[in-house]
Amino acid sequence: MTILVTGGAGFIGSNFVLEWFKDAATSDEAVVNLDALTYAGNAENLSALSGDARHIFVRGDICERALLDHLLSEHRPRAIVHFAAESHVDRSIHGPGVFIKTNVEGTFTLLEAARDYWNTLGGDDKAKFRFHHVSTDEVYGSLKPADPPFAETHPYEPNSPYSASKAASDHLVRAWHHTYDLPVVTTNCSNNYGPYHFPEKLIPLMIVNALAGKPLPVYGDGQQIRDWLYVTDHCSAIRAVLARGRLGETYNVGGWNEKANIDIARTICVLLDELRPDAAGSYTRLITYVKDRPGHDRRYAIDARKIERELGWRPAETFETGIRKTVAWYLEHSDWVGRVQSGAYREWLAKNYEIRQ
Repeated sequence: MTILVTGGAGFIGSNFVLEWFKDAATSDEAVVNLDALTYAGNAENLSALSGDARHIFVRGDICERALLDHLLSEHRPRAIVHFAAESHVDRSIHGPGVFIKTNVEGTFTLLEAARDYWNTLGGDDKAKFRFHHVSTDEVYGSLKPADPPFAETHPYEPNSPYSASKAASDHLVRAWHHTYDLPVVTTNCSNNYGPYHFPEKLIPLMIVNALAGKPLPVYGDGQQIRDWLYVTDHCSAIRAVLARGRLGETYNVGGWNEKANIDIARTICVLLDELRPDAAGSYTRLITYVKDRPGHDRRYAIDARKIERELGWRPAETFETGIRKTVAWYLEHSDWVGRVQSGAYREWLAKNYEIRQ
């Protein structure tokens, strides 16, 4: 059997593919991995699978309908796991067009290709097929300090071009199920962290900048709160939903770890002080408050009781265990960090943070 994974060279996607082959239940099942290898996609993440016949990597765009039709016809997957997306809020503010193209048009194109392919299947193959859409808690908007966490029934209130594009893709997936009976499941996850995270996001940026002796930019007052989910926990949740989730349902996936951004920065500094002490003093000296980004959501929190109640899933990592593993990974993989920090990446950092000084 085979599954098709889109965006499988990105942060979460590559972790999912690697974990797929580690799991005894799926280790013999092939993965067709479709990724456009944009700035955030990195084939090096998958180097452990070099020469492995179970892993079929294809460089391509989910907006290319002919390519999708060819892959589905040739490999006959039993499921599609859809990670491919533009995902960085700051980039969506500077250039929303690519987010609409990839997240909305790309998801539409993939849904249509999946629908046509699914209609060619018969019997058990058709009954067992799944389209798993991976989304975000950001579609729900922002919470006040005393508000209960986001449940699956929370209204959609996206506040950035990124979250709006993901909300649109969620609605398309829902509509294709209700209109065409396409067998879909959706997961909305909280902020992920862990190995292979591109260093434009908060946690890897703090680690990489601290090690380089650069400022650790914290937006506004640093009291924006997020729920943090270790990436391999997210991967295990996706496998659970793919295997046992009810058709047409949404499952929120969270880590039960609400943390303020400033506390994240300080925690990383304390860990680095322990694991890689700096003769110049504590890394906390590098924390620098910068101008907040437009429309910055104040708080996200995930109510993950549904996935626990229905599927028996809970995260294995606490924030304390997960962040220690993450910092240690970056310390051990400085070569990887150096290679992903291309000229384009440095130009982006200059563009995004110079205006906030």
